[in-house]
Amino acid sequence: MKKILRIALFSVILLLALGFWWRYYFVFGEGVKAGNLNFFVKKGFVFKTYEGRLIQDGFKSATPGALQSNEFEFSVTSDSIAAILERNSGKVVELRYKEYLHPLPWRGMSNYVVVEVLKAEEGTNTNKLPYQ
Repeated sequence: MKKILRIALFSVILLLALGFWWRYYFVFGEGVKAGNLNFFVKKGFVFKTYEGRLIQDGFKSATPGALQSNEFEFSVTSDSIAAILERNSGKVVELRYKEYLHPLPWRGMSNYVVVEVLKAEEGTNTNKLPYQ
């Protein structure tokens, strides 16, 4: 009877560990996003994390006829990537990210975690109108 209980306990612990890994550490997707870096801050009460927002070209909306800017909110775990993004606020940046199923407090508030800055350049010239 003790052997069956040990096997059952080991199985339950293994399933819980696998479920925790799947929920918080499984990389659901990877990709690249580009846009204007709107803001980038370090915030938090217990865990200080880097959070940012990228404004992408174009518009999207859940309701027909309404306009909403296309924003990409992300977290950064690396201090070196954070230093690059802090110096490029307001510029057009291209970011490589990993998407997790759920956030962790020490990883940031977003499901999207930036792992690399591919490009950072000056924004487009807003003084010229498209019809001139």
